[in-house]
Amino acid sequence: MRSTHLAHEMNSILSSFSQLFSMVGAMLSAVFDVWFILFPPILYVVFKSLWMLYVQRQFGMKLNWVVLEIIPPNGIEKGPLTMESIFSGFAGAEKGTNTFEEFIKGEFPVSFSLELVSTEGQVHFYVRTQAGFRNLVEAHFYAQYPDIEIVEVPDYTEIIPRTIPNKDWDLWGTDFVLVKNDLYPIKTYKFFEESITGTMVDPMSSLFETMGKIGPGQHIWLQYIITPLSPTWAKQGQVYVDEFLGKKKEVSPSVFARFFTDLVDIVMNIGNGLLGKEVAYSAGAKAEKKDEQPIEFRLTPGEKDVLKALQSNLGKQMFKVRMRHIYLGRRGAFSKQTGVSAFIGGIKQFNDQNMNGFKPDDGSKTYANYIFTESRLRFRQRRIFRRYINRDSDPQSTRFILSTEELATVYHIPDMGVVAPTMARVSAKRSAAPMNLPIQE
Repeated sequence: MRSTHLAHEMNSILSSFSQLFSMVGAMLSAVFDVWFILFPPILYVVFKSLWMLYVQRQFGMKLNWVVLEIIPPNGIEKGPLTMESIFSGFAGAEKGTNTFEEFIKGEFPVSFSLELVSTEGQVHFYVRTQAGFRNLVEAHFYAQYPDIEIVEVPDYTEIIPRTIPNKDWDLWGTDFVLVKNDLYPIKTYKFFEESITGTMVDPMSSLFETMGKIGPGQHIWLQYIITPLSPTWAKQGQVYVDEFLGKKKEVSPSVFARFFTDLVDIVMNIGNGLLGKEVAYSAGAKAEKKDEQPIEFRLTPGEKDVLKALQSNLGKQMFKVRMRHIYLGRRGAFSKQTGVSAFIGGIKQFNDQNMNGFKPDDGSKTYANYIFTESRLRFRQRRIFRRYINRDSDPQSTRFILSTEELATVYHIPDMGVVAPTMARVSAKRSAAPMNLPIQE
């Protein structure tokens, strides 16, 4: 009796496996019947991704890069507005690509890396650019700051071991993202002006002070990888403004939809027409617009300020930006209170609750909780370190858009009002050569 029961159980199990294999076989048969429809799109997506990685890598390997140090003079009397002109000049590098250049040659948009660096308390300004655009960078800086000094220097990241973190070195880093939509501006330099004296309180002064406080064996790096955008971006930006105003884009009905609406109206009003009653139109017919108050009466004072800022931002040159911060140093001197907390506190000066601001991106921040914390933390640290030294703009999903005014706020040459003794400055003023020098023939 027991053997019969076991045999019955085995038959049930075998029957279940048989049905499972039969279902899998039927599914595979169905896939093989439509493989010529299903596989090509999937293979195309995979091939395109791998191909673009290959051709862009080949194109990037042919580019020559230089790191230029911007050394400001003493007693400079120009504010962030001057930097707006420089960044507008950088936009001249913007160039559209055709299909051949993009997919065959692997060309990608031109970018510049603006870097604010503290090396053991000594603050430096750097611009990393393609060698072909060096003249563009120097020309626009010299045009606005004739007494400035620009020198090509070795890449400062090369003094740091490539195996960070290790037993001697530690690292903390993050990418920054915007709190709101890209078109909403951050708090720019125009809002750092004192109401009594009319002088501007430089928002970067606290960053300079924080960066100057670190000691031997410590480094703070701040990087903005900027890519000029085409002016056609203004159309997309106008959509955001319309959404803020509550304007709904009217969608014109198709020919078939209009025909169906008219047909319904005819059928529904046959009786009314025969009896001489008023013809009633369907709900799909175009209704008369209701009278609305002018926009200036419907917005609160705060909303009016936001609208003004949105429209002002829309009229400026825009850049796609990757903002990245790294604090690294020898373990004996490593202090997150200075290199992380105080530094991010300086970044938050640019935040405005009604407008926009920066916040650390949780996906790139170097921390790990719960399981495998040590290995996951090390992976995040080495990933962001590698991305920084390679000036890698990935991941693309967390890049954002800033205007020339916003860029000039977060990266500009400080004026004479900023007392930063640890900042590298030109030791002697540059002057033109005398006009009456003898010329030897």
